[in-house]
Amino acid sequence: MAFLSRNKQDNISEDTNMSTEAFDTTILELLASRICHDIISPVGAVHNGVEFLQEMGPDAGEEAIELLAHSASMASAKLLAFRMAYGAGGRDPNIKPEDVHKAFSDLITADGKITQDWDPHANLGFEERPDAFCKLLMGTLMLAQECLPKGGNVTVRAGGANEVQVVATATDTLVRPQVEDALALKLDPNDLDPRLVHPFAIGLLAKNYQYGLSISENSQTQVVFSLRYP
Repeated sequence: MAFLSRNKQDNISEDTNMSTEAFDTTILELLASRICHDIISPVGAVHNGVEFLQEMGPDAGEEAIELLAHSASMASAKLLAFRMAYGAGGRDPNIKPEDVHKAFSDLITADGKITQDWDPHANLGFEERPDAFCKLLMGTLMLAQECLPKGGNVTVRAGGANEVQVVATATDTLVRPQVEDALALKLDPNDLDPRLVHPFAIGLLAKNYQYGLSISENSQTQVVFSLRYP
């Protein structure tokens, strides 16, 4: 598995009393479940829309076309976000914060409840972007998104030397139970579920690329994720 070197995998396996192979398999299965869960709805809507068009033909109208376009855009946005956060291509040094901003914009636009307010061209706390910075930034933005079940705003700002902060703000933010433990890799992978696999996987990726990633503030109206290097 690409998340960890063999030595790091062995260390975590010892902490969780699991073999490396069982550890890898658990995370792979849960990530697959998470990705499929998130894209099955828009893909299913596209399928239903196509069937409706086939049945109704020209009488299907603009509403069916709009549904198809919206569902296809949602599926595409989610796949791009997953590819950037989880895939090997996400560590491509040619990926810039502007690309992350665009991908996250597409992701939250499809949902319609969350906005973002940050300048991808601004100083985000690093004179030079470390390896896999945009990959970890995308994963952290997705963590912030999950803290806004009723909607809200996400910003990105410099938190200090070699630190970027991703801030989720709303009248009612929420960090779900065990998310902080998952992010800190304090949970046995056998205790994970698709809801917790994202923070656990991003925690693994941060550890693998020598970042520190934690929740530095958690209040009713604001959750701050701090991504530090090294």
